[in-house]
Amino acid sequence: MPSRTVTLTGWGRVAPSSAELAEPGSPASAAALLQAAGPSRGMIPRGLGRSYNNAAQCGGGVVISTARLNRILKLDTGTGLVTCEAGVSLEQLMVAGLPAGWFVPVSPGTRQVTVGGAIAADVHGKNHHVAGSFARHVLSFDLLLPGGELRTVTSQGDPALFWATAGGMGLTGLIVRATVQLKRVATSRVLVETVRTADVDETMAVLAEHDRAYGYTVAWSDSLARGASLGRSVVTSGDFAEPADLPAADRQDPFAFRPGARLGVPPGFPPGLINRYTVGLANKAWYLKAPRRRSGELQTIGTFFHPLDGIRNWNRVYGPGGFRQYQYVLPFGQEAAVRRSFELVSSAHAPSFVTVLKRFGQGDPGLLSFPMAGWTLALDFPARTPGLAALLGSLDRLVVEAGGRVYLAKDSRVPAGVLEQMYPGLPEFRKLRAELDPGGILASDLSRRLSL
Repeated sequence: MPSRTVTLTGWGRVAPSSAELAEPGSPASAAALLQAAGPSRGMIPRGLGRSYNNAAQCGGGVVISTARLNRILKLDTGTGLVTCEAGVSLEQLMVAGLPAGWFVPVSPGTRQVTVGGAIAADVHGKNHHVAGSFARHVLSFDLLLPGGELRTVTSQGDPALFWATAGGMGLTGLIVRATVQLKRVATSRVLVETVRTADVDETMAVLAEHDRAYGYTVAWSDSLARGASLGRSVVTSGDFAEPADLPAADRQDPFAFRPGARLGVPPGFPPGLINRYTVGLANKAWYLKAPRRRSGELQTIGTFFHPLDGIRNWNRVYGPGGFRQYQYVLPFGQEAAVRRSFELVSSAHAPSFVTVLKRFGQGDPGLLSFPMAGWTLALDFPARTPGLAALLGSLDRLVVEAGGRVYLAKDSRVPAGVLEQMYPGLPEFRKLRAELDPGGILASDLSRRLSL
């Protein structure tokens, strides 16, 4: 039975809600929770809480934590196949797999994401143009359906349920374990090329060029730059290094990996420090610090993939009001709309320090999976930014008109009617959910807002 009442938010620290928290230690106890569900406000799974919104909250209901479902059950060091419980983090997989030369197939900007959450959000990374999203590398998962039945799901055996669950934000059932194909690497270092671009057009050109040459590409962009400097960026691209690329001293331990945060943000971080002036100065300094062009630099996994993981609770820097992340994808051919989005943000003086532009390859067939072939831009704004609601509304209209969509794992305010225009698979998703869960056992604050 649920053990205590907790107040939860997503990583953006907005829209808190209270729920009973259950922490089952086995699939059987998780099934018992679902089977005992009566008329209530519903239940929703929760991993490490890294969704930026309220996707893993259920105000007045029950939140089922996977914190105790965190065991790696089998790792075949010859093939890179790993079977683990849903609460295993990507960092755990890295720690277990790297000594044998295996890395996660897809990594988002943090390694503090569970395998269950990576499937439920169908997370993507800097290598989407070659590797796709996380679910593409999942051979199977064991899913507790809303009534408590345990079903093993594969993309071949039950494609409808597989691709409704991948990107389905925990609303088709509770993933309790999964088998994932890891990626072979020769070292734990990344050989990186850095290019500083003058404007958004050069940024998009360099990203397109580097996607053809590198397995991982991304651009950090100056969201407040204007005029001829609009969209100026620092593009970093790379691939895992070979042992011969390492300094002699590092070849003794080519898979060295030292996770952990070096710094922490105090809980009482004062409000208002992240604003248009401080972010403008930080953006300028970050841009000017970058080399015009540098190649052959060796970076650690943490530096290249997860720089913010080096700061514990970095989300606190936005103060008690929290922050909203906005991420869209626009199809190729809509480069003018990408440029226009930079103009809208810059003209609004909306401070986003973590502004990331990259290219996606072909998307997965998930009904609510986010990526599609095109351009994706992620922005972080303090929630109390003046005029933010109007700016995000303008971006919504731009995205719809360009045939794009926003990311459900990050959205905290898009209107339900607007979302319907972005996700053509939503009616099919609702139909499948109604068949799987006629009693409405699974629900979240996010699903209620958007009628998912």
